[in-house]
Amino acid sequence: MNINKSLKNKKTELLNYFRNRAEEFLSEIKLTYGNMQFKEQASAINKSLIETKENLTSALLQKAEVENWTNREKLESILMITYTNYIVMLEARNDVWPYEYMTFSRRIGELWEPFCKHCFSYPIKDISLFIPPLFSEVKQKLSTEIEFYIDKLKILSEEKAQLRKYYNKVWGLVTSGEIKLELDLHFISSKQKFVVDFKSGFGSNEKGNTNRLLLVASIYQNLEENYKCIIFVRSTDNNHYFQTLKKSGIWYAYSGDKAYDKMKEYSGFDIKKWIVSNVDWKNDFKSDTIQYLKNNNLIQYLVW
Repeated sequence: MNINKSLKNKKTELLNYFRNRAEEFLSEIKLTYGNMQFKEQASAINKSLIETKENLTSALLQKAEVENWTNREKLESILMITYTNYIVMLEARNDVWPYEYMTFSRRIGELWEPFCKHCFSYPIKDISLFIPPLFSEVKQKLSTEIEFYIDKLKILSEEKAQLRKYYNKVWGLVTSGEIKLELDLHFISSKQKFVVDFKSGFGSNEKGNTNRLLLVASIYQNLEENYKCIIFVRSTDNNHYFQTLKKSGIWYAYSGDKAYDKMKEYSGFDIKKWIVSNVDWKNDFKSDTIQYLKNNNLIQYLVW
């Protein structure tokens, strides 16, 4: 595999490369696992192909550093590497453990988030990534502030103790443990901090996740660093849980083309245009894979 700036246009060459690697891996995997161990085979082939993609990406980034590639040049090649790797990974998994609709639709959605995040790892605009705070740090900071406030109140010691007791009760109601403040993406643009959650779509059982997102955004809204919470949703067919977040006043929620428009606004790269120009599931899959997807009514899930 010759790595250069033209890799962004070498879809066929990359597909052949990953397919040849997949054949090598499967030959070894089938010596380790029996025909009935299809789950183990599927896991092993996925892991091997992901490592191959990461190795290829690392080699590309090393060369890009030496040759001073722009972020756009790096990004477009990495997107092509990622997409072609997805194609072969889906093919190989289907060969050893045929997909049914639930796992296939979920898998297509799972692959969307890391694909889109590449725009922010190699942005065209001037943005930077940051590490989100730990909940334990946030809790400690807020606790210190309230302790300081209570100490300054001109009330009896017993009343101060009672206030602290009620304050701790509130923390107990909020959570019995730690809250994960880390979302899918965290970046800074024009001194504004953004925390971003990517989601394939909202199903009928999203109440728990919706409440968690509302709690997380509420915590961010009460911090001094001026965070802005955004959710990007792939699907345009969303239910009332999506509307709940959108109308909450603490989440900026975008779906479908509006999500892509916002990604372009912040990163500077039109990933929707790239997808339209390069993603062609029906023609890029092997003929036997696409026939299987047609026979099992899975084509409908090939939507980004």
